[in-house]
Amino acid sequence: MTATAHPHLSGPARLGKRTKDLTTRLAPGDIAVIDHEDIDRVAAEALVERRPAAVLNVAASTSGRYPNAGPQILVDAGIALIDAIGPVLFEDLRDGEIITLDGATVLREGTWIGEGIVQDQATIDTSQEIAREGLSEQLEKFAENTMEYMLRERDLLLDGIGAPGIRTNLAGRPVLIVVRGYHYKEDLATLRPFLRENRPVIIGVDGGADAVLDAGFRPDMIIGDMDSVSDRALRSGAELVVHAYRDGRAPGLERLERLGLGDDTILFPASGTSEDIAMLMADEKGASVIVAVGTHGTLEEFLDKGRAGMSSTFLTRLRVGSKLVDAKGVSRLYRQRISTFQLALLALAGLAALAVALWATPGGQALVQILGARLDGMLSWFTTLFAPRPSGS
Repeated sequence: MTATAHPHLSGPARLGKRTKDLTTRLAPGDIAVIDHEDIDRVAAEALVERRPAAVLNVAASTSGRYPNAGPQILVDAGIALIDAIGPVLFEDLRDGEIITLDGATVLREGTWIGEGIVQDQATIDTSQEIAREGLSEQLEKFAENTMEYMLRERDLLLDGIGAPGIRTNLAGRPVLIVVRGYHYKEDLATLRPFLRENRPVIIGVDGGADAVLDAGFRPDMIIGDMDSVSDRALRSGAELVVHAYRDGRAPGLERLERLGLGDDTILFPASGTSEDIAMLMADEKGASVIVAVGTHGTLEEFLDKGRAGMSSTFLTRLRVGSKLVDAKGVSRLYRQRISTFQLALLALAGLAALAVALWATPGGQALVQILGARLDGMLSWFTTLFAPRPSGS
């Protein structure tokens, strides 16, 4: 099904220039109005989960810089996607107003307020083909940014200099780092045996802390700029580490201070992403193994984020590579373990083999006959308890 299957739609407009914030208040049937150039896979999957009737993007869902997966995911889910409407939509609309889509035209009470480009399979195929032609340029920029980050953060990458002191003990313990990214829900569900048996230190990266709570666990530490994590998670008792700018500025600290959580907060000034510093922290503090959930592990995922800072994630994985294990690998290993049912079958097979071995020897046959006689006696005694007594007795 494609977006062109929905020529006429009406619903309340929900406006949000940050897609990840908007998805927290979207309801089924809403019309999401976003400003998101190059919609990535994580953003698209978050939108699909909220089941809006349509997505209106004032920017280009695919700019042509690299092949991004978001538009295809939205169209495959049957969600109407209209592109390049222009920023005027944010100026003319108020959150909650009822709007109507007539093809690519946006109407409010029958009045034209904007028009864009309806995305369908044909337009997506064309834009993706153009984007693939420009992929080599993005790879060159990625390499340049990687070198720049390496020079800027060489002390932290090579020697761990700059990692702050923390209260949570990571030395010699497995560490689970949860990012609300690619397939994090499925990974957390399949990791339950690992979590029960190993009891790792759980680090939630920003909204990853909410993912941990939703899965029924509690984060031991929350690392990030604190812009996409809920108050519930911040008050869960986890140790809080704010990812600050290199110059020491930490906008996330202001929010924690408003919540009365600023006194025990730790600052970690570093460039790169919050998931990077979570991995570097775990490695520097002596974690025995680092299991990553929802993080970025392939070149496609690095480019899909569409920002230069992802080069830091590439280098960070090289730095902690000897300890780092992707959650999918761990879950596959644990799915191969013997189940309780299989153990029961194994025990029954062992007992059967023992019985056969006993019956093959004279002494074993005598023992089996004695046990059989005892069992027959017990059954006879039990039967007499419920046998009817003669009348008149």
